[in-house]
Amino acid sequence: MKSKKKNNAFKKIFKSLYKVVDKLIVTPISTIIYKIQSKVGKDSKIEKLLNRPNALLILSLIFAVVLFSLVDSEAISLINNDAKILNNIPVEVEYNSSAYVIEGVPEYVDMTLIGNKTEIYLAEQLGDNKVVVDLTDYQASDSPVRVKLSYNKPVKNVNYKIDPTYVTVTIKEKVSDNKTITYDLMNQDDLDPKLSVKSVELSKSDVIVRGSQETIDSIASIKALIDLNNDEFTKAGTYTVDNLNLVAYGSNGGIIENVEIVATNISAKVELDSFSKRVPVKVQITGNLVSGKAISSITINGVNSSDFETTIYGDEAALENIDSIPISIDADGQGNNGSKTSKVTFSKPAGVRSISDESVTVVLNFGEAKQRTITLNGIRTSNVPNGLSANLVSENDKFVEVQVIGVESVINSIDENSSDIYAYVDLTGMSTGQYSVQVKVVGNDSRLQYIVTKSVYVVLTK
Repeated sequence: MKSKKKNNAFKKIFKSLYKVVDKLIVTPISTIIYKIQSKVGKDSKIEKLLNRPNALLILSLIFAVVLFSLVDSEAISLINNDAKILNNIPVEVEYNSSAYVIEGVPEYVDMTLIGNKTEIYLAEQLGDNKVVVDLTDYQASDSPVRVKLSYNKPVKNVNYKIDPTYVTVTIKEKVSDNKTITYDLMNQDDLDPKLSVKSVELSKSDVIVRGSQETIDSIASIKALIDLNNDEFTKAGTYTVDNLNLVAYGSNGGIIENVEIVATNISAKVELDSFSKRVPVKVQITGNLVSGKAISSITINGVNSSDFETTIYGDEAALENIDSIPISIDADGQGNNGSKTSKVTFSKPAGVRSISDESVTVVLNFGEAKQRTITLNGIRTSNVPNGLSANLVSENDKFVEVQVIGVESVINSIDENSSDIYAYVDLTGMSTGQYSVQVKVVGNDSRLQYIVTKSVYVVLTK
């Protein structure tokens, strides 16, 4: 490849020289001779001399030799000096890599070539474009050393200026240590959303790392990176992934570059499974309806909301803790128009990768509001601080009257003893002592509005 480049470069140079000789020597000489002939006449001795077969060739040769001598002695410069900057030239370090670690050498440098255009072109074509830092005669030391970067000049008449010319490097003894490896899953969003990683088994549990003692001590973890953007991961099953990339991380989460991880072929067995669960959709109503109106029914995709379910896919542990998917409908100012239709897109809870119904159509139907007062027996406590117990000061406070607003058919079907409706107090952030706390009510029927004005005294003790 280099030989071919060299031949092409010389061809271009000779073509350029031919054009220069033709322009500066042959054409001017021919013009001068023509003018001389026209002035001296056809019968002159000069005319006879110039008409000889080899005369023009000899004169051109003489002028060429004279011109070459002037150029060679730099009395005449056919091409002005020029400069060209070469960016991102790789730096190669020559040292005993089995015994030492080198720090402070830049990966790339810039280099400026100075000379005439032809020689600069040659230098670009013939050069290996590699800067070298020779540290073969250096040994490990606690003190940094200043060394010069070098470049093998392929064209002597070109000046090479490297930026930076000198670098300060540190040479340290290379040590080895054993480190436990774990794994990281990459590009999880590219995995089929109905699939999840059930388990991962690495072929090795530890590797040898080599570097300076300071670098080895800074390693917090070694992780094998498993890319889930894999065309083979199309269905549940066990897959083997070979030649995993190993990366060293520091305590701040950053990648540690100047470390050698000694490992042959670390592979992983990745087991994929599809975990799913059918859960109801819980409609949460926000805003206030117009006075005198209530929600008579809620349908999701044409099905009564209490009967509608969707399938969620995701991590097995996460799905176990999910009992429903909430959606919010703004009903503020509604009621007079008979119904409200909303297109709702599900928000995925943590650990859920896919929902069978990406979006649903929710219809709220309205009717005339009625009221009913019910009595709940018992008050639950929520968010009790760790290490404390909560009790009502008065046992009589456990009975709570709740005003329920809804259409007549709905409020008449309420069962006061059902677990679907209950009263509670929120004790977030409280410490030992006695507090007056507002009672709140939770009901699973989104068609109803619950109003309670009761406060109770709660005592917190260790």
